[in-house]
Amino acid sequence: MSEESDSLRTSPSVASLSENELPPAPKPPGYVCSLTEELVTKAREELQEKPEWRLRDVQALRDMVRKEFPNLRTSLDDAFLLRFLRARKFDYDRALQLLINYHSCRRSWPEVFHNLKPSALKDVLASGFLTVLPHTDPRGCHILCIRPDRWIPSNYPITENIRVIYLTLEKLIQSEETQVNGIVILADYKGVSLSKASHFGPFIAKKVIGILQDGFPIRIKAVHIVNEPRIFKGIFAIIKPFLKEKIANRFFLHGSDLNSLHTNLPKSILPKEYGGTAGELDIAAWNAVLLASEEDFVREFCQPVPACDSILGRALLPEGLTSDAQGDDSMRAVKSQLYSCY
Repeated sequence: MSEESDSLRTSPSVASLSENELPPAPKPPGYVCSLTEELVTKAREELQEKPEWRLRDVQALRDMVRKEFPNLRTSLDDAFLLRFLRARKFDYDRALQLLINYHSCRRSWPEVFHNLKPSALKDVLASGFLTVLPHTDPRGCHILCIRPDRWIPSNYPITENIRVIYLTLEKLIQSEETQVNGIVILADYKGVSLSKASHFGPFIAKKVIGILQDGFPIRIKAVHIVNEPRIFKGIFAIIKPFLKEKIANRFFLHGSDLNSLHTNLPKSILPKEYGGTAGELDIAAWNAVLLASEEDFVREFCQPVPACDSILGRALLPEGLTSDAQGDDSMRAVKSQLYSCY
């Protein structure tokens, strides 16, 4: 039987709630699988997920958390733990490490994770820096469309963009379909200048990639880069050393050749900005989805962190996720690397 216990979550009393605090979420009902038969088969073949053993596997991970990290402030709901099991193909040890990394990342980068809620990021959302296309790809992957040219550095720091990316990932991973199918990233680097690219130095690159590869339960199936200028060679030179081979092999650089993009993402699912037939790019719909989730994010990301969470120190962080810049984020070093691309 499923044990939907959240007994390790430390929550303030209703009487002591501050402006950002909410009462604890209602106890969720027992897990009910929402996957279609086709996705159940896909999960079995690709993720080693056996429906008849699913709740046994969840209970095994829950027991490991309670035994090895008894003070960890985390949800232990079936649906939540399943995200980590699926992301690591039901390997208990790797799923546990991913869960610990997930929480460690959140503790180690307060500039990104403190007060993380849609209403705090309205300007970034309105800029169109990131949206999710309304149609999935042929494999059922949602498509994140990122447009760095929409960011004006004088308006807000680059960490605000990272906050919106994380916000979107958190919302997407709630869907069991996304947990099984994964996501695709479409990044349009049109108009990205040297001065803008220099904000994305090695320190930022290491932390972002560390989260995506080792600190978040999501499967990135492909990254399609379009309209990249020559400067992107310098950007990719910064990124590539931190990429695992499997992820690096999923990067596809198309330049301005939209026909190349269409061999991977059909015209029927793309907006006309990328040679598609799905109408103009619309950012309003996804922004509305995020803003409607305000209460969930306040409950999850805007509560006081108990002192007992100090167990999630640097020793538990995956490589590249420490909070020290260690001097390798020198703007001069970054610009030197980028200038070499000209």
